[in-house]
Amino acid sequence: MITPVLDLKNGLAVSGKSGKRETYKPLKTVFTDSSDPLKIAEALKEAGYAELYIADLDSIEGTGSNLEIVEKINKIIPVMLDAGITNHQDIEAVIANAEKIIVATETLESIEEIGQIFSLKPKNSLVLSVDLMDGRVLSKNMNLNFEDVMGIIEKHNPAEVIILDVSRVGTNSGFDEAVVNRF
Repeated sequence: MITPVLDLKNGLAVSGKSGKRETYKPLKTVFTDSSDPLKIAEALKEAGYAELYIADLDSIEGTGSNLEIVEKINKIIPVMLDAGITNHQDIEAVIANAEKIIVATETLESIEEIGQIFSLKPKNSLVLSVDLMDGRVLSKNMNLNFEDVMGIIEKHNPAEVIILDVSRVGTNSGFDEAVVNRF
């Protein structure tokens, strides 16, 4: 299954390259001539997609939020939302806005919080995102390696896991087969 991705920043769908978020520009897509995320979501639904991954870059960066837009999009097409969750309390603020919440290594504050989150919420409402940058596990708050992440996956057995190589976003370089094979 292919799940399209929308990055939201300041109320618009944006596109960028290699995780350099300060350079992201309004999205140009074949689905619609607008950067309006609601119009894009409608076009993706019409094109037959079953869900949509949304990264709320403002929430992830701690500069704002696009939750009102995400909630509207979730009524059009089910949303898998990355809102920069750092701990289990953050889940409560966003859980009503999306079908699934992404729990990403990039923003989580500790391994203990992963355990808290997966013990408090149904597994089918959570997606673990293993974020990578230049072949290494990306985390602002933890020092994680592949073995640590594999231990987390084995311990908490998430229903879904995403491997997101931020350094490859927007580069047309595809995925790193060696990394996928390690998992």
